[in-house]
Amino acid sequence: MLLGSRLLCLLVPALAACASSPRRPAGDCPIPGAEPADELIEDGERHFARLWRLTRDGENAEAYWSYDGRRLVLQRRNPAEGIDCDRIFVTRDDSPGLVQVSSGRGATTCSYFLPGDQEILFASTQGEMAACPHKPDYAQGYVWMLHPEFEIYARELATGRERLLVGGPGYDAEATLSRDGRHMVFTSTRSGDLELWVGRSDGSGLRQVTDRPGYDGGAFFSHDGERLVFRSTVFDEGEEEQQLADYRKLLKEWKIRPNKLEIFTCLRDGSERRQVTELGAASFAPYFFPDDQRILFASNHVAGGRNFDLYAVDAEGGPVERVTTYEGFDSFPMFSPCGRYLAFSSNRGGSEPGETSVYVALWR
Repeated sequence: MLLGSRLLCLLVPALAACASSPRRPAGDCPIPGAEPADELIEDGERHFARLWRLTRDGENAEAYWSYDGRRLVLQRRNPAEGIDCDRIFVTRDDSPGLVQVSSGRGATTCSYFLPGDQEILFASTQGEMAACPHKPDYAQGYVWMLHPEFEIYARELATGRERLLVGGPGYDAEATLSRDGRHMVFTSTRSGDLELWVGRSDGSGLRQVTDRPGYDGGAFFSHDGERLVFRSTVFDEGEEEQQLADYRKLLKEWKIRPNKLEIFTCLRDGSERRQVTELGAASFAPYFFPDDQRILFASNHVAGGRNFDLYAVDAEGGPVERVTTYEGFDSFPMFSPCGRYLAFSSNRGGSEPGETSVYVALWR
C-alpha cells in the first residue's frame, strides 16, 4: 500500500537519521559500549529482535534519544558510587561509558536533548538546595514527591554553561520537546494544580493547556508535533469527591498518589482531549509509535504493584497488546528517531533487587 503524504513526511527525516550512523553495522546497537543481552528477551517478547544492555548497578532510567539517534540522556542514582539522588548523564558519541552533565547539587529529573544535540534540558532543585531532598514518607501509602524547588534548566554539553528555561514558585518538571524543536511541554503547579503547559523551546510563550482537577503530566509530542500523549488522574465513579479531596490534601504536601493513572491524548492547544486507556491501574510513560497511529506505554494493570510491562494501544483507544512479559519493572519506552530501536528501562538482569538498567531493543 502506498504511503500517504503525511506519513512519508514523517518517515523521511527518520530514515535520514538511520542513514547518518555508518560507523556501526546495520542492526547493531547505535550506542557505543552496549553489551549484547539477547538472553534476557523473555518468551512472548516478539517485537524484540535483539537486545543490548547499556548500564549496570544502581537505578538508571528515563533514557531518551538525541535528535541524531547516536546518544541517550538519562538519570542515574547509585549510593555505592556516592550518587545519593538522581544525576543526569549522557552516553558518549564515539566510545563506551557515561558522562555526568548535571552539577551534582540537589536532585535532578526528566532530561531531554535540545535540537542540535549540543544542549540538554532537565529539572533540578539545585537553585535552592545543594543536598538531596528528603525522601517520601510512605506512611500514607506509595506516593511521589513533587519538590517545589524543581526548575527547568538547559546545559551546554561542551562548556557546562547553564541557563534557566522555566522557573518560579512551585513544581516545574517533566519537560520534553517536539521533533522539530520548536515547542516544549512540561508539568507545573503554577496555576494551583498539576497541569500541562506548552511554550517555545527557549521557555517563552508559556500557556496552560489542561485544566481538569487531578494530575496531568509526563507528556510527549506526536512526531508531527500536533498532539500530546500524557498520563492523567482518573477518579472512580461515585468516589470522585472523596478521592479529589485526598488528591488535593496530598498536593498541599507536594505529593501525589500515582496508583490510578490512564493514558490520554489532546491537541497541542489542549483541545480534543481523549481518554485512550481504561485499565484502572497505574499507566504512564506513554510514547507515540513512529507513525503516530499507536502508543507504547507502561502499566501494572495485570499483576499490580511494581510489576510494570510495556503495552501498545491504538491512539484512538481499544484493546491493548502486551509487549514485554518480564516479571518486574519495564517502563520509559522511547523509539529512536529512525524508529528501528527502542530504549527502555528494566529490572531484568539485575544483580540485586531494585537495580534498574537501560536497554535498547531492535524493534520488529
